[in-house]
Amino acid sequence: MESYKINKGINKPIEFKGLKGQYIGYMIAGLLFNLLVFGMLYGMGVAMNSCLLLLVFLSILVAVVVSRLNARYGEFGLMKKWAEKQVPRGIRVSNRNLFKQLARREEWN
Repeated sequence: MESYKINKGINKPIEFKGLKGQYIGYMIAGLLFNLLVFGMLYGMGVAMNSCLLLLVFLSILVAVVVSRLNARYGEFGLMKKWAEKQVPRGIRVSNRNLFKQLARREEWN
């Protein structure tokens, strides 16, 4: 009889060095941005030591910010927070016509 390996990682979030889900993408985007800044500064003739010092500082800053977001909000918490900002706090109605129409529809049913 053949034995098959069971994949126990189904439906688990992608994780790399403690970063889960979209935070891996945020880290990559931040580091690519740092690389772009380094290339632009070096191309403009800024000293190599200054460029490297700024690159190290920005890379550490990106790593700290992303890891704190990951620890604070978890896998989906940040997306939920952004989605919560899109929900209106209330609906303003300037006249009663809407409610009159709803009342008529309820009478028909």
